[in-house]
Amino acid sequence: MVNHPPETFSAETVAALREVLDIAVAQIAVENRTPATTAKMAETIVRRAAEGVTDASHLVTLAIAEGRTPAA
Repeated sequence: MVNHPPETFSAETVAALREVLDIAVAQIAVENRTPATTAKMAETIVRRAAEGVTDASHLVTLAIAEGRTPAA
């Protein structure tokens, strides 16, 4: 296993990612809006942003897809 240092984001980037999460959560079924599902969606957003995805619309789409299935 290779250890990679964690990505760091500026305060502005964190705020933008939070906005992406809020937009995505608002677009999933109400019954799926649990803390666990929201965390799963946030993880997807952060992971993909760390991989270089910068388009907010694409990040929203990825998070919505993740939120369609509730976290176990």
